[in-house]
Amino acid sequence: MSDKLASIALNVNGKRHEVEVRPHDSLADILREKLGLTGTKIICNEGHCGACTVLIDGVPVLSCLTLAIECEGKEILTIEGLCDPQTGELHPIQQAFVDHSGMQCGSCTPGMILAAKALLDENPHPTAEDVREALAGNICRCGNYNSITRSVLAAAEIIAGRTHNG
Repeated sequence: MSDKLASIALNVNGKRHEVEVRPHDSLADILREKLGLTGTKIICNEGHCGACTVLIDGVPVLSCLTLAIECEGKEILTIEGLCDPQTGELHPIQQAFVDHSGMQCGSCTPGMILAAKALLDENPHPTAEDVREALAGNICRCGNYNSITRSVLAAAEIIAGRTHNG
């Protein structure tokens, strides 16, 4: 495998970053090592656990299995990009995870939250079954699935209330 570096532009959390990547560098590695966005967790590094989930053009992807070089020109959202950049206020999904104990050790939390965001962007009124299905690719080693589901459903209510109330 070639180690020849290529310069690419990545759009991450609304900002453009020029980075040098090797053809085989994963997006997860570049986010963590070159951009310092360590909220993206690398747990299994084989695409089994979902901890490295980020959104690319609104779609949840496993960043440990995604080549960084394939992401040029796409919009990448990591957990760091969810909070309000001006106020630092947490996104409703993040706040719901805090309020409803949706996290324990925290290893799966960023991936769970981003998968939940993709779900709620597509389906603003999910059922518990919809949530479980959307998050099925994300493993919680603590087994906190009931609280995670409650957190996502609470976030859906908060977001729906904001939509209806302006």
